[in-house]
Amino acid sequence: MAKFYVVATPIGNLDDMTFRAIETLKNVDLILCEDTRTTGKLLAKYAINTKTASYHAHSKDSKKDFIFKLLAEGKDLALVSDAGTPCISDPGVLIVAQIREHFKNEVEIIPIPGASALISALSVSGIPSSEFTFLGFLPHKKGRETIFKEIADSSRTMAFYESPHRFMKTLASLEKYLDPQRSIVIGRELTKIFEQVLQGTPKEIAKYFEDNKDKMRGEFVVIVSGK
Repeated sequence: MAKFYVVATPIGNLDDMTFRAIETLKNVDLILCEDTRTTGKLLAKYAINTKTASYHAHSKDSKKDFIFKLLAEGKDLALVSDAGTPCISDPGVLIVAQIREHFKNEVEIIPIPGASALISALSVSGIPSSEFTFLGFLPHKKGRETIFKEIADSSRTMAFYESPHRFMKTLASLEKYLDPQRSIVIGRELTKIFEQVLQGTPKEIAKYFEDNKDKMRGEFVVIVSGK
């Protein structure tokens, strides 16, 4: 039976690679990468010489057919994203769904767990996470205000990703809809050299970044406490 491994990779610090992930990537027949150049740096660090191929949100159906052919031949494949756990707010979920639909239980799909920006941020937030809702990346336009209203009304912890281009607008929306004393936590550049975890009201966090515009870089994890 062919095996398809979903392999988590570091979200910034390459030393966060797990022993199991290294061994898996060394032993599969092919590694599917979001960007082969980015993954190549990780593979070089750990002397992993396995062949790679690109698979991303814009891959054509011919790439899916190529993957199916290899699995039908009994080849073992691994899927990685540029950083973190594939298929979590990530286009890799499509190929996993297609493999399950096409092969049913004839291909074993195996998780190789590791780093996740979401879980890393929750673990240091101090905000209860026994129950939480993950929203991925918020929509750019349509439905955006509705989501902020849902966040404001939620009794559960809410978490989502945001880009630096929309981050200040997001803080403005949170300030508009949340109770003034409602706490949020921001995780930025987690595991990297300039890692930051900040806690405060949306207004306090916005003031900090207005005064420190040089820190408006990297991907943000936003965690909002329940009301």
